[in-house]
Amino acid sequence: MPEQPVRRKLIEVALPLEAINKESAREKSIRHGHPSTLHLWWARRPLAAARAVLFAQLVDDPSSHPELFPTEAEQEVERKRLHALIEELVVWENAGDEKLMARAHAEIVKSAGPDGPPPILDPFAGGGTIPLEAQRLGLEAHASDLNPVAVLINKALIEIPPKFAGQAPVHPDAPPSSHWPRATGLAEDVRRYGQWMRDEAEKRIGHLYPKADLGNGEQATVIAWIWARTVQCPNPACGIQMPLVRSWWLGKKKGKEAYVVPEVVDGEVRFSIGRDPSRASVKADDGTTERRGATCVACGAFATQVYLKAEGVANRMGQRLLATVAAGKRSRVYLEPDTAHEQAANVPRPGNGPQADMSTNPRWFSPPGYGMTAFADLFTPRQLTALTTFSDLVGETRTRVLADARVAGLTSDPHFAESGSGVQAYADAVATYLGLAVSRTADLGNSLVTWSNSRDQARNLFARQAIPMAWDFVEVSPFARAAGSVEVSIETAGEALETLPARRPGISSQASAAVRELTELVSTDPPYYDNIGYSDLSDFFYVWLRQSLRAVHPELLGTLLTPKADELVANPYRHGGRDGARDFFEDGFTTVFARARKSALPDYPITVYYAFKQSESDVAGEASTGWETLLEGMIRSGWSITSTWPLRSERTGRMISVGTNALASSIVLSLRPRPDDAPVTDRRGFTALLHRELPDALRTLQQGAIAPVDLPQAAIGPGMAVFSRHARVLEDDGSTMSVRAALVLVNAVLDEVLNEQEGDFDVDTRFAIAWFRQRGFAKGPYGDAEQLASARNTSVAHMHRLGIVSSGGGEVRLLAPTDLPQPFAPSKGQRVTAWEYVLRLAHAVAEDGIPGVAQVMRYADQVTGSDVAKELAFLLFSLAESRGMTEVAIQFNALGTAWNQAQPMAQADPLPTQGAFDFTDED
Repeated sequence: MPEQPVRRKLIEVALPLEAINKESAREKSIRHGHPSTLHLWWARRPLAAARAVLFAQLVDDPSSHPELFPTEAEQEVERKRLHALIEELVVWENAGDEKLMARAHAEIVKSAGPDGPPPILDPFAGGGTIPLEAQRLGLEAHASDLNPVAVLINKALIEIPPKFAGQAPVHPDAPPSSHWPRATGLAEDVRRYGQWMRDEAEKRIGHLYPKADLGNGEQATVIAWIWARTVQCPNPACGIQMPLVRSWWLGKKKGKEAYVVPEVVDGEVRFSIGRDPSRASVKADDGTTERRGATCVACGAFATQVYLKAEGVANRMGQRLLATVAAGKRSRVYLEPDTAHEQAANVPRPGNGPQADMSTNPRWFSPPGYGMTAFADLFTPRQLTALTTFSDLVGETRTRVLADARVAGLTSDPHFAESGSGVQAYADAVATYLGLAVSRTADLGNSLVTWSNSRDQARNLFARQAIPMAWDFVEVSPFARAAGSVEVSIETAGEALETLPARRPGISSQASAAVRELTELVSTDPPYYDNIGYSDLSDFFYVWLRQSLRAVHPELLGTLLTPKADELVANPYRHGGRDGARDFFEDGFTTVFARARKSALPDYPITVYYAFKQSESDVAGEASTGWETLLEGMIRSGWSITSTWPLRSERTGRMISVGTNALASSIVLSLRPRPDDAPVTDRRGFTALLHRELPDALRTLQQGAIAPVDLPQAAIGPGMAVFSRHARVLEDDGSTMSVRAALVLVNAVLDEVLNEQEGDFDVDTRFAIAWFRQRGFAKGPYGDAEQLASARNTSVAHMHRLGIVSSGGGEVRLLAPTDLPQPFAPSKGQRVTAWEYVLRLAHAVAEDGIPGVAQVMRYADQVTGSDVAKELAFLLFSLAESRGMTEVAIQFNALGTAWNQAQPMAQADPLPTQGAFDFTDED
């Protein structure tokens, strides 16, 4: 019997990248009801991207059904229909549209055959995006992770809500209703029991958080207290307790400026509040601290970092209140320190807080270097008192839920952890969400939280993926109904819970991906080499979750800290150095993908996300360690890459720091088992295929919404797709080509293809590119410029008239974007070079953002080579980065990122034609 042809899936042929990327970027600014607000996790993928990828992974491409769609035209019509459905699916406001999700599920079922769709597994589930979206699409969702914090988040997203879907709340004060869709009844109970927990805590410790006196007998709720750490001045003649302050500014909003004014009186620093924005001594970044140490406000003596660390380790670091932030009628009110408020914070450190020590790896943890070695050291005694009180109240609240659930008639059964679904399990469920809410408040309830003087609010600890040291810090009130209060966290949990699909049972389990069986269809977002120390960082939350929920989830929260040894992250300090970490990571991934290959489903590709940029150079060229180890694991395990797609994972307005390891785009790869009879090729054949296939793939990437900074990483995909379809690629000496060598070749061909694109531009633009490659925007000899211009059939004089260069005194210089006369308004019929057009776009994105870019794009019809201008933006980013022109590279990167959003705006509001100004007889 002949072997059936493989049915290609939509993801292996075409995706509506514009719609997916637009919604993925937009989703980053959505907060209310978004599942990510339930609890923090690092490097989550957008829900929109996961939803689209899963749908396209499971649905057949029309080309797989020639009996239904015999011609390419008919296939394209059907493909557009499926793309239109994806474009509806990715919109956040449609996430709760059950009719739309049913339509999507029907398409999945239609492609699945008689056995129905396979269950979906993410073996590195993390924050739960992929399992949640699988469940939203009506699929059986499985999440597993080694980290217990991740497992608990996934239980809260996919396992608990379906178990109690449609169930009415048990709280006696809940509104009477017979209609509680999804998990809305559970959400109602979380809010009501959470309110009791909050009120009970205020009865016990509310006196520790006094109100602020505004004068005239008026009092206001305190939102936060701003403190500064102190050390003794190293100058023996001074010896004051010198404040360590990053910035004296409190608020910079126009008309509401406020700052701290320090004054030394009788050997002690006192603080008052200034409100005159013109005060000359107040600068945006002033303060007493810098990277090297701190300066004494009294005598000017300098305390080095070594001194500050020694004082911290010796437990001689104190703290002083700088200001109090109260809730005014329309804005924040900044008040000078009050003795009563300082005394209210002077409480004994509770003895029942978390006892565990944190990691000392300085890459992610700065506080241990200053003597703050235990997690409890990251909190003031008042913060510890609040968090331990709330943690204890989670258990007390569970007891109340249990009693009310029995009155409401729920059946008796085992705990949730024992697969129960009655009174015990329901009380466990409510407690789980309350425990997560308490844990979430710790992110804003610690002594490393800082104050954003531009936004007038506290900035959470995990604004980035590390625990840095903070000198001046914020202590938020847990009862102020503002960021960091438990009331806000509970309300947020309720909102998120209401939006969850709760459709069919999901399973979240604790397991190492390297040892568990992978019998389900895999879609996963694995760890990014050594970018994030998940287990070490998550211990910050784990110690509080364990404090409040150990009785509810005894197995999951039974260890003192999260598991470390088997975590699939390349941490050199844990695996005997850099080489050991690399080997551990690569061997682990090879094992994972080998297991997945062994049980691969023949009708479906697996999908893998990756968002990592770490380049290393050696004598052979440049390669990427993170990518290399991931790809090595895939290819050694017998997988072949069938498609790669760049998916936006950050807000469009984000300026990527050139040279960092942060990508704005994720790359999603689809993989199928490589056939046992896959061909063998040699280095020359591989290079020829790269030259044949990369140009089209590169243009596809450039026309998508990928940032130029991410292009080299994204191009790895199509290059390695060529490599991975072969059983082996032979070097000239007969040895097998390594993944690293293949990556170097891919990068080299990518550079060639980018350079070959210069032939698409007009002659003046080609000169400008060549001169920019040599000189950037610096001056050069006239003779060299004229020779270069003549070779391209143009002249310096001609380009001077065009306004591309300035020429005089025997020297020539390209005009930079800021040198071009403004505004840009070429007369009708005037032709503009692609060079000038792209430089004006770069200036517009820096000055006015996307609307400014759209304004310039209205003149695109007058641009010579406007259809390839975006390629020029990518090329100029690459050239600027290679020349070390960081600021210029950032401009071109921002332009490439914004291009696809600005273009529809320009097309929707084009320049008026002459006919628009002509009068008719009727006028």
